[in-house]
Amino acid sequence: MGLCSKQAHAGWIYPTTLLCIYGFFTNMRPSEPFLTPYLTGPEHNLTLEQVTNSVFPVWTYSYLAILFPVFVLTDYVRYKPVIILQGLSYIISWILLLFARGVPAMQGLEFCYGMVTATEVAYYSYIYSVVDTDHYQRVTSYCRSITLVGFTVASVLGQLLVSLARVSYFYLNVISLVSVSVAFLCSMVLPMPKQSMFFHRKETGDAPGRTSEDSTPTSNITEATCTEQQSSMTDPDPENKDIETNFCKVLWLLCKDLKECYSSSQLIYWSLWWALATAGYNQVVNYVQVLWEHVEPAQNSTIYNGGVEAVSTFLGALSSLSVGYVKVNWELSGELALAIFSAVNAGALFLMDYSTNIWMCYAGYLVFKSSYMLLITIATFQIAVNLTMERYALMFGMNTFAALALQTIMTIIVVDSRGLGLDIITQFLVYGSYFAVIAGIFFARSLYVITTLLCKRTVKNEAKVETHL
Repeated sequence: MGLCSKQAHAGWIYPTTLLCIYGFFTNMRPSEPFLTPYLTGPEHNLTLEQVTNSVFPVWTYSYLAILFPVFVLTDYVRYKPVIILQGLSYIISWILLLFARGVPAMQGLEFCYGMVTATEVAYYSYIYSVVDTDHYQRVTSYCRSITLVGFTVASVLGQLLVSLARVSYFYLNVISLVSVSVAFLCSMVLPMPKQSMFFHRKETGDAPGRTSEDSTPTSNITEATCTEQQSSMTDPDPENKDIETNFCKVLWLLCKDLKECYSSSQLIYWSLWWALATAGYNQVVNYVQVLWEHVEPAQNSTIYNGGVEAVSTFLGALSSLSVGYVKVNWELSGELALAIFSAVNAGALFLMDYSTNIWMCYAGYLVFKSSYMLLITIATFQIAVNLTMERYALMFGMNTFAALALQTIMTIIVVDSRGLGLDIITQFLVYGSYFAVIAGIFFARSLYVITTLLCKRTVKNEAKVETHL
C-alpha cells in the first residue's frame, strides 16, 4: 500500500511540475507591458492609429475564428499536441516581433498570438487528464497561481530593466523569446495523457472530476439541471460505447449537455455578466497601452507600465483570494454585487478617459482590473459550483466564445479602420458607457430579485398570521 501511495504521489508531481514550469516561462515575458511603445518606437516606427485600428484588431478576429475548432481538437488529440502548438506559436510571434517590419507583418504576429490565446484551453485542461481527482484542487491552484507569478515577475523585471538599466525594448523582447523557447522545450517532454474529458474517457463511464460526493448538490443554482444531466454525459447509452471515436455523437451530446446547463435562469444571468464583462475587459486590456501612450508618450519620459501591471496583477490576486473568506449569500445579493462593481469599473474607465495625468490613468486601471478579478472569481465559482468537469469546461468554453463574439462586434464597430475607427479617447468613453449599461442591467435584475423575495416573505408571514388566528 505504501509503494502504491508513493507511485501515485510521484505520478501527479512530475506532470504538474512540468506544466508549472511551462506556465511560468510562457508568462515570463518582460516585454509585454511595453508592446505599444515598442511598436511605435524607432524599431517599428508605426503610428498609434496603425497600431490601434489596423494591427490589434487582428488578434480579436483570429482568436474568435480559431477558438471553437481548437476547443474540440484539444480534447480529441488529448491536450499535449495543442500545448506544443501553443509553445510554437509563442516562438513564431516573438520572432516576428523582433525581426519583421511593417503593418502586414504585425498583423501576422497578431494572428499567431490569436493562436496562442485560443490554445490556452489545453494548458488548463491537460492536468485533469493525468492526475487523480484527489489532487484536482491542489494542481489547479498550482497551475493558475504560477501564471500570475510568472506575469508579475516579468512585469517587475521589465520595469527594473527599463527604469534602472535603460535596456531597450528590443532586448526585452529577446528575453521574452528565450523564455517562451524554454517553455516550448518543457512542452515536448510532458507525458501524453491516455484519456480526455469527452472523446477518450474512462471506460467506467464516470466523468473525470466527478466523485461520489459530487452527486449531492451544495447549492440551489444548478440543483434542478444537474439531476437531469447525469444521463447525458456521465452515463452514455450502450449503443454509444464507441463514443471515443464517433465524433458526431460526441458533438450531439455536447449540444444536449449545453442546453441542459443553460436551463437554469441563475446560471444564464451569471453567464451573461461573464460574457459581457469579459468582452469589455479584453478590450480595455488590449488597448490600455495605447491610451497610456497617448497621455504620456514613452519616448518623451520614463514610463511605469511594467510596475502598474505587476501591482494590478497582485491586487487582482488578492481580491480573488478574498472571495473565499467572505460569507455572502451570492444567490440573493450576487446580482447586486455585479451591478455595484460594474459601476465602479465604469467610473474607473471614465477617470482614465478624462484624465490628462498618467498617474490617474494608472490608478483607474488598478481599480478596474482588481474589480474585474474579484467579480470574475465570484461568477466562476457560482457557475462551476455544481457542474462536473465536462460541464465546467463546456460552459466556460461557450461563455468565452460568447464574450469573444461580443468583443469582435465591438472591435469592428468601434476600433477597426473599416468601421468607425474611433480615436483612443472616444474608444474608452465607449467602454466606460458599456460598463455603465452592464451595471444598469444588473441593478434592475437585483431590484427584481430582492423585491420578489420580499413579496414572498410578506405573503408567507400573512399566511402564518391567518393560520394562527
